[in-house]
Parts: sequence; C-alpha cells; structure tokens
Amino acid sequence: MPRALIVGAGIGGLAAGIALRRIGWDIHIVERAEAPRELGFGVGLAPNALAALSELGVLEPVLAQAAEWRSPTAAEIRHVDGRVIRRFAGDPATLSKRNGLLRLVMRPALHGALLDVVRDAVQVNREAVGVEMNADHARVIFRDGTFADGDVVVAADGFQSTIRAQLHPDEPPARSSGYFAVRGASQNIRALNELQALWYFGRGVESGVVQAGASTIYWFVSLRVDDERRAGAVDAESIVRRWMPRFDAQFRAIVDGSVLRVDELFVRAPIRSWGNGHVTLLGDAAHPMLPHTGQGAAQALEDAVGLARSLSATNDVIAALRGYEAVRSRVANAIVRSGPLIARVTTTRSRMIGAMRNGMIRAVPLALITGIFGKAATHPR
Repeated sequence: MPRALIVGAGIGGLAAGIALRRIGWDIHIVERAEAPRELGFGVGLAPNALAALSELGVLEPVLAQAAEWRSPTAAEIRHVDGRVIRRFAGDPATLSKRNGLLRLVMRPALHGALLDVVRDAVQVNREAVGVEMNADHARVIFRDGTFADGDVVVAADGFQSTIRAQLHPDEPPARSSGYFAVRGASQNIRALNELQALWYFGRGVESGVVQAGASTIYWFVSLRVDDERRAGAVDAESIVRRWMPRFDAQFRAIVDGSVLRVDELFVRAPIRSWGNGHVTLLGDAAHPMLPHTGQGAAQALEDAVGLARSLSATNDVIAALRGYEAVRSRVANAIVRSGPLIARVTTTRSRMIGAMRNGMIRAVPLALITGIFGKAATHPR
C-alpha cells in the first residue's frame, strides 16, 4: 500500500488525507501544534466546495452544522449607514440553483467534520523543518531530529510553509496586501431580524454579516492598512470603536460583545511549479489567497480531490503529482490573482469606483454579482 505523509492538519491536510485514504493509500498526517484546531470564524462554502465535500463523503455532516436556508431567504446590500442598495429574497432552492449561493459554516465545524474521519492518522507535536528528496520517496525531517518517509509528501503547512520555502528558496517574502481584516463571531441571532446575510459598503470599508450556524453569526470588516495606521491603534478593539459609529444600528447590535480578531493580510505572487520529485504543495502552502475571493477553503478542498484523482489515474507518482499541479495551479492561481482586484473594488476610497460598484449591484442579476466577486468557481478537477 503506498504511503502518503501529509504535513499539516488544517482543512487542506485533513481533506487530502480523506481523499487519499479513499483511493487506498496509507495516510499519516503530522501537525506541529499540540492539537489540530481551527480559529472560530466563518468559512465560505461555494458550490465547488460543496461538490468537493460531497466527493470526500463529508457533505452531510458539514451541512448539518451550517445555517439552514429558510424560505424565503433574504439578504441585503447596504451603505454603511443602513441605506439599502439592493435586497434579495426568494425560495432558497431556486436561488441556490440559479445563482450558486454561498453557504457559510463556522471553520471549527468544517475542520471537526474532516478530523472525525481521519483522526486516527493524525500525530501532533511533530514540527516539520525540512524535506529530503530521494529517487523513490521523500523524507520529512522533524524539529526533534526524527524523520518519516512517504511515497508522496503533501505539504499542507499553510501560508508560511516551511516546505514551500525549501522548494522555492529564491521566492521573495510575502508582502502586505494593503488591507486589514477584522473578523468576529456573534451569538446575537435575533439582531439579524429574519435576514440571513448583510453586506455593507462605504469609503475604504467593506463588511459582510452571514448566519453561519443555528446560533452563530460570522462577520468581517475589510479596511485599508494605510487609513487605519493614520487613524490610530490597529488592534481589533480600537478599529471597531472607530468604525462602529459609522455603521447602522443593526450592525452595531450584531458586533456588540463579539469575539474579535484583526489580521493584516499578506499576498504572494502565484507560482506555477508547486512541487518537485515526490513532494507537492496543497492549500495555502500552494496558493494563499485573499479572503475577498471567498475561495480559500474551497480551493484547498478541490486540491485534495484533484490530488487523489491524479494519483488514482497512474502508478507513476511523480507524473501524477506534476499533473495535479498543472491542472490545479491554472484554476487556483487565477483566483489568487483576482483577490487584489476584488479588494480594490469592494474596499475602495474612490467615489467613482464605489458608485460604479453600487450601480452594478443594483442593475445586474445575482448570478453575475456572485461571479464577479469570486463566490462561484469551477467544480473539482
């Protein structure tokens, strides 16, 4: 039985483990932390993510923890002061079929559903510090001096991937995207007032609010780094205090008492050649993308499905890995490039761009809006 060594027990690493086990591989997932875990914020499940979860056999457990679509489903896009730009309502099945609506679930729920399937294969406190290439396998070296071998090594070790840095030593460091993301989780479901989603736009700010579970709301605010540094402290609480008076009462009620986190978002230029020999990259290690695309987790899930399909099609492991990379990099890298473009439109200070954006929102079908803002993507390949 061929052996896969997967570095990282995040969403991408666990999904890869499930996918490879389903095609008969012996899987070993190593995680540097004391326990596999995910931050308690929302993750988008666009149609391609749902298709990948179905292929992995975990769609039902995930959807059981996502928000249930009510009839009629209602969402509003607003100015930050509460004036409505556009309202969407209708039967959830019809809206989803026609427009590929984005579903949300809390990240720990998605991670937990994946972990339940391959928990027996996860080893914690195993920090990978490098990889050695051999003719017929690859070897991962750990911080404690031990090592492990695999017919395939899948580096799913995130944005700051140690293995990516070794495979691409000349790659420049990540650079700031120019945006902060403030993210929060609220239990004040009543504050949604029968809506399931709210989207806000203003000068230099974008915010989304979505029900992500039976009793949980996920919300985010996208802001420009330069603006916030000029304005004062850039911790989450300070940013929220500065911006809350500008938002309507409903948003303030949702945010009040939330668990908060702020991150400066960084980007890397796409790379076409992800791996080498018996080693490949997956998820954020291969293609870190801005959250404005709504596709980070979805693309990691697609990677897992695509990797398993490629390895099941041939006994030539190296050819399979390069084939997987060629197919997946075309799709994922296009989304990576779209992130800064989307952010320039959604989190703009330009009155002209903002007016054009709002006019488009009022005029075009919902399917085009979701497509333009990166919420719908291709199915797994």
